[in-house]
Amino acid sequence: MNTHPHDLRIDGRRLWSSLMELAAIGATDKGGVCRLALTDLDLQGRNRVISWAREAGMTVTMDRIGNGFLRRPGRNDALPPIVTGSHIDTQPTGGKFDGNYGVLAGLEVVRTLNDHGIQTEAPLEVAFWTNEEGSRFVPVMMGSGVFAGAFTLEQAYAATDSQGVSVRQELERLGCIGPQVPGEHPIGAYFEAHIEQGPVLEDHGVTIGVVGGVLGIRWYDCVVTGQEAHAGPTPMALRRDALQVAAELMQEVVACAHRHPPHGRGTVGQVQVHPNSRNVIPGRVKFSIDLRNATDALCEAMDADIRAVAARLAQRSGLDIGIERVSHYSASPFDADCIRSIAQAAERLGHSHMPVISGAGHDAIYMARLAPTGMIFVPCKDGISHNEIEDARPEHLAAGCDVLLQAMLERAGVVS
Repeated sequence: MNTHPHDLRIDGRRLWSSLMELAAIGATDKGGVCRLALTDLDLQGRNRVISWAREAGMTVTMDRIGNGFLRRPGRNDALPPIVTGSHIDTQPTGGKFDGNYGVLAGLEVVRTLNDHGIQTEAPLEVAFWTNEEGSRFVPVMMGSGVFAGAFTLEQAYAATDSQGVSVRQELERLGCIGPQVPGEHPIGAYFEAHIEQGPVLEDHGVTIGVVGGVLGIRWYDCVVTGQEAHAGPTPMALRRDALQVAAELMQEVVACAHRHPPHGRGTVGQVQVHPNSRNVIPGRVKFSIDLRNATDALCEAMDADIRAVAARLAQRSGLDIGIERVSHYSASPFDADCIRSIAQAAERLGHSHMPVISGAGHDAIYMARLAPTGMIFVPCKDGISHNEIEDARPEHLAAGCDVLLQAMLERAGVVS
């Protein structure tokens, strides 16, 4: 066929049909999906995707953490592949599109190239990464993290679920331990298509989000220590009420984010009050702090900000306030050329687009350590994700896949 690569469009109906068929594996009564990592349902999902890949003429390899690589050969198969992908495990009350869209968009790219008889110079691959969600096993983004060397295979194997079953046991039971050493699989460039999981694109009426990177994250446990006392006999002026001081600091977490715009985020999501009795003044409050921003420097500035506020509150109230950092993820900027390719493809295809930043973690974070990386966002309804009502419009999913196709072809090269 003589179709020019710039004129290629994917089959949106076929993409939607594949998404709905995969969503039937682990479907919930409320219209979502429960397909936890390394369960029998996860294996069914993997096998369905692998069967589609083989029907499309792709070869399949797997590494020792269960990451799958579906390959369409190029004319020069010695070149490192241009890779796209995501994950197919879900949250317990997950949706049809988170992760799954990125894998099946990659498969649809290959199907479209097959339809038009187009050969690329470099090979193309679609990856599905093990345990991205981190719902059953911690850490999150496990497969891509092991691949990128963020933690060892042995650390991942040793992780257990709430029943004490280990990752290694489940990989062995499901037959998902492949021969490849994680990280030895070459990657020339990596693209990931994903629903936004937030409300920005929908709020702006824009179809394509050109993702500049992923926010850095700092997680803390904060403990405010006062003194329990009877709620009746203790005068207000003589109280050492840990909850009132904690509540003020919680408000400052949100204010801190506003002091570091435009990408500052501040959240308190977990609170424990002791002794948690109706007629006892709280003597101890422990709560979580989640701070995020677009660069590590801004994350550290927010760290200093909230610690300074806590020190002032401790001095004024006389209560002890302890803040312990329990986890952190570095900000992950994406490759400038990949970002440009995505923006230019959206422009050429006539799709509205805007620069965005990802507040959630994705496998692309770890891929960015290894190869030029870019992400494509499309809107999801009301910005809702990790929820059974997660939804996206077929035309938006198709548009994101068209952009993915063009970006991958630019990197891989087309044989004339």
